[in-house]
Amino acid sequence: MTEMAIQIAQDLLKIQAVTFSPQHPFTWASDMQAPIYTDNRKTIAYPKVREHIAQGLASLIQQNFPQATVIAGVATAGIAHAALAADRLNLPMSYVRSKPKDHGTGQQIEGQINSSDQVVLIDDLISTGGSVLKAVKAVQQTGATVLGVAAIFSYELPDSRQNFAAAQMPLKTLTSYHQLVQQAQQLGDISKNEVESLQRWRDDPWHWLQ
Repeated sequence: MTEMAIQIAQDLLKIQAVTFSPQHPFTWASDMQAPIYTDNRKTIAYPKVREHIAQGLASLIQQNFPQATVIAGVATAGIAHAALAADRLNLPMSYVRSKPKDHGTGQQIEGQINSSDQVVLIDDLISTGGSVLKAVKAVQQTGATVLGVAAIFSYELPDSRQNFAAAQMPLKTLTSYHQLVQQAQQLGDISKNEVESLQRWRDDPWHWLQ
């Protein structure tokens, strides 16, 4: 892994944006039992962490999507990171709601995206990819091209790999679930047995406790 991936993983663990608890699983909104809980919204409260992420996303976009003309955040968690990355890249920034507003002009996309634009979408976290891929479709309906998705990290679940492959949409992240687990073990936050449990969850999350 790159130095950036290690730095971001350490940042997330240090501020407890990511918490591992294999012995006492969390219940997600989907009713999935998970040994990890993530609140990447915490990152914007820590200037150094926020800076690492902004610089990382800007570099990632320059390396992988140099033709980008617009950076768009996925509401709500991706908005701040998209704004910070767009500022560093000196590019226009927009954001995409989960659904059109039920009042006014009924817009789903705020800011401005034209049919000629090359867009990179930013989200804070990828679980199944469902929400960000809906945002991709909303942008594509404007006639614009979505070059790819960038995020702080992905849980690397089978569903997300399948969903991004089916959508033929590139996904780039600053760090990974694997890197987070590795750094947590090195810091002594989790044991070797817990690492094995965490790996089992990633490979088959719905049957992890069965």
